Amino acid sequence: MQTYDLSTGSLRELNATLHAQNETTNQTAWEIMNPRGAHAIACGLDSPIEVTVRGSTGYYSAGMNQQATVNIKGSAGPGVAENMMSGKVVIDGDASQYAGATGHGGLLVIKGNASSRCGISMKGINIVVHGSIGHMSAFMAQSGNLVVCGDAGEALGDSCYEARFFVRGTVKSLGADCEEKEMRPEHLEILRTLLAEGECNARPEEFKRYGSARTLYNFNIDNAY
Repeated sequence: MQTYDLSTGSLRELNATLHAQNETTNQTAWEIMNPRGAHAIACGLDSPIEVTVRGSTGYYSAGMNQQATVNIKGSAGPGVAENMMSGKVVIDGDASQYAGATGHGGLLVIKGNASSRCGISMKGINIVVHGSIGHMSAFMAQSGNLVVCGDAGEALGDSCYEARFFVRGTVKSLGADCEEKEMRPEHLEILRTLLAEGECNARPEEFKRYGSARTLYNFNIDNAY
């Protein structure tokens, strides 16, 4: 276990050290002490390492993640796991606005609540929220899965494309072109897998599925030759 204390070292040095790791590194486990809400902790990682942050973080923590597993033992500020490509990010507490924004892949787990715009413009990321999410979540979501074990705020899935939203609680309102959809066996299986990966003991049968009504599309498959 490699330990880095941000009360005595610089954030730039920390991120440079983490960026220097590669797929053959034997320094696979890192612990970051005293984050004190610093911004951009563990951003841009691209190696199969595990980073544990002992405390809460500021803006854009674990952004652009590839391959790495980042565990935040606290809450996270705006933009956590933004533009994530692969790997896993786990937040023990709450997440602020636009968690997982534009994520292309990987898994984001929020064990508390998420604020507004969770999963905005998601492009393949999977997000599991143990609590509730705020308004305008999954706005323009293109692909991937958003699992919410609590409630969802206003305008869920506004202007979405082919992403799936699974909500166990109530949805305050659906956004433009978002509708409740049939929960078929293949969706229950997807949800069962995500709940297990997200360390959540909720039952898939307790959820409803939402997605695009496809009335805002410019492209119509019937016009293709």
